[in-house]
Parts: sequence; C-alpha cells; structure tokens
Amino acid sequence: MAKATSTLEWCAIRLGEDHNWWVHETSDPVRWDVDGLSIVDPRQVAHLIDLVEALRDYGFDQDVFEAAFIPFRIEKDLGSGKVRLKRMKDSLFESDEKLFALADTLDEENGPYADLLDHLTRCRVKMLNDLFEFESKLTVDEVEDEIREGQNASFIEGKAIHTFEELTAILDFMPAGYESDDEAPAKEVHGEDEDLPELDEAEEEKLKNDESLKWDEDEDGDEEEKDDEEKKKDEDEEDGDEDAPPAKKARKR
Repeated sequence: MAKATSTLEWCAIRLGEDHNWWVHETSDPVRWDVDGLSIVDPRQVAHLIDLVEALRDYGFDQDVFEAAFIPFRIEKDLGSGKVRLKRMKDSLFESDEKLFALADTLDEENGPYADLLDHLTRCRVKMLNDLFEFESKLTVDEVEDEIREGQNASFIEGKAIHTFEELTAILDFMPAGYESDDEAPAKEVHGEDEDLPELDEAEEEKLKNDESLKWDEDEDGDEEEKDDEEKKKDEDEEDGDEDAPPAKKARKR
C-alpha cells in the first residue's frame, strides 16, 4: 500500500519569530494540519546528524531516522519571509543539497516519527549508562517522564514545540547533577590561572580602544602621571623666576 505521505508534493513555509521554520501551507491540506506544524531546516538537519553519530556504537539505526522524515528542497522564494519547498527523494545523510526535513507525524502514536523518538531515547539511555556510573541505571521511562514534564510546561503556555527542540531534548539529555558528555566540567575561578578565550586581532583591537574596559589600576597610573607632570611644571616655573632680572622699584614722586 502506498504511503499516506505520497500525496504531499510541496509545502510553503514561513520563518517564525523564534527563528525556526513553520509550515504555512501544503499540497495535501486534508491529511496535514499546518497548525503548529514545524519543519527542520538544513542547518538543524546537519546538527542532528552530528549528534546521532555518537549513538552509532549504541544501536543507532540510520534507516529509522530517514524513514521518520520527508525531505524537501527550496523551489522558490515567496517573499515576506515565506518559501515554497518541493519534495525530494534524497537521503538526508548522503545528499549534497541543503534539505529541509518534515517529520512524518500523520500517525503520532505509532508512525515512523514516533518510532524515531523511542529509538533515539533508548540509544541515548544506553550511551549514558555506559559513560557514567549512576547510583542506579538510568531508564527510558525516567528520561521520557523528565522530557515530557518540560514539554507540558510549554503546552500550558500555549507554545508549540518545534521538531528540532523535541529531538535535541533527547539527544542532549543529561540527568540533573551531571555534566554533558561533550562538555568539560565547570572550572573554579582561580584568578590568573583561569583559561581565557582567544580573540582575533580585530576584536582584540576593539577591546583595547574601549574606554569602559580599562582597569582601575590604569586609571590610577594616569592620575600619578598627571601629578608628576604638574609637579615638574611647577619646578620649571620656580627655576625660571630665579634666572629672571629683579623687578624695578617704582619711582617716588
């Protein structure tokens, strides 16, 4: 039987105030409700692909990921922050084109996107249990409950959850009290021993010329230099007075 998504040939998307893309119109309005329907842009697709690479050693199945999305490419700019996309058959992992990815959410409970969310959660839990020595093994239910709690807060506020945010909530998940596996532990500040970020020459020159960033000790040094200059000036004036001829006395009438 043909997939229910086969009639979806194009969609029009708009850039939201949150800088994410949302579906505005589709070629199949009967099956696809565009209310709160998000789409992952090429930059976000690339980031998701980077994140799932770490899960390959823990059972990640690329086919499950591919099946969960319908790829699109830009067909034309509609103006006013809207773009028309055309459906493609390319692989999100192998295509040279910059592709958008629409999650196949026609069946929210048992569809391919629902399968992907479950698959990624299981892979993430397996990886975390391998990398960290938890007091008790992390479970899929615990992760799902914690993520769902955050999502419910957004629903209460009337905010639609973007697909990219839903996926990264799983792929970046860490239990409270633990650092992310790809980030260094927080460092204590030890004055000069603290590592400072490197700056390029243009940024460094900009900071040098910023008066608001001068240290207090530099200001103190400027004051001392100013005092020395005034003292030297006074001494020069006194020396000048000694070398000058004596003033003439006024004549008496």
